[in-house]
Amino acid sequence: MRAAAILGLGCSAKDLKPFQADKTVEWRMGMPTAGDQVDIIVLFGGDGTLHRHLGQFVKLGLPVLVVPAGSGNDFAHSLNLHGVRDSRAAWDRFCSGARNVRQIDLGVISSLGKEGRNSETPQFFCCVAGVGLDAEVARRANRLPRWLRGHGGYVLTLLPKIVSFAPVQTRVSIAAENSSDANAGWSARSDRPTLVAAFANAPLYGGGMKIAPKAKMDDALLDVCIVGGMNRLKLLSLFPTVYAGRHLGIRGVEYFHARRARIETERPLDVYADGEFVCRTPVEISIQPAVLQVVTL
Repeated sequence: MRAAAILGLGCSAKDLKPFQADKTVEWRMGMPTAGDQVDIIVLFGGDGTLHRHLGQFVKLGLPVLVVPAGSGNDFAHSLNLHGVRDSRAAWDRFCSGARNVRQIDLGVISSLGKEGRNSETPQFFCCVAGVGLDAEVARRANRLPRWLRGHGGYVLTLLPKIVSFAPVQTRVSIAAENSSDANAGWSARSDRPTLVAAFANAPLYGGGMKIAPKAKMDDALLDVCIVGGMNRLKLLSLFPTVYAGRHLGIRGVEYFHARRARIETERPLDVYADGEFVCRTPVEISIQPAVLQVVTL
């Protein structure tokens, strides 16, 4: 068997050693090409590292095993891979021929031009894309030292922004199920001052926040969570409930499913996905079913 190892920021060949007990496995370092005879890719890193390689993974169509070693590991945790030990167990099962491979969906972000047409190359995301407060927090958190980002940096950045961030008029439209025209069949689902608009393929983001507790990575649907404008005291009380996914019953929080959604804001806002900057609004966000193979327990 041949395996390719991709080492994210802060990782080294030393991290690979627990996976090299089987001497029959031939390893190569770095992203394989279409002509390489590789059976599996093992990625050491977090959500950001995975995000940057998603397009190539989809093209290659190879199984990917994630070893959570980044400052944010929400994708791995959503697959019940909570550390090196879990990933090693999944690796051992794969090597034994268990074929513990799961086909999952990915979100797709397309920047829209003035006429509502896609103007840039679409980008994949694996966890959550967000506009508003969470995108601003992600931008500021990315400036923190890596060790701090991995130990509560998102929360430390979020708390002061809760006080200062002002809701932005945001329209979220969803496409009619039977519409084949990319620019027709849209209806407004939410149009109001908004603090957070999150579009989820996986339930977790921001270091364990269950922004979309009902999200499934293989249902061909986006879970959309919109937090409308509310006073700061109520928002501060809402924040802890997100970690347990209990925020859905709070007035001002809207939750629904969609296959395609468009986001327009009164002024251009940053769009972040998997903790990484993607583009600015307006955008279209959709789901592409069963395009990534992942190795699981």
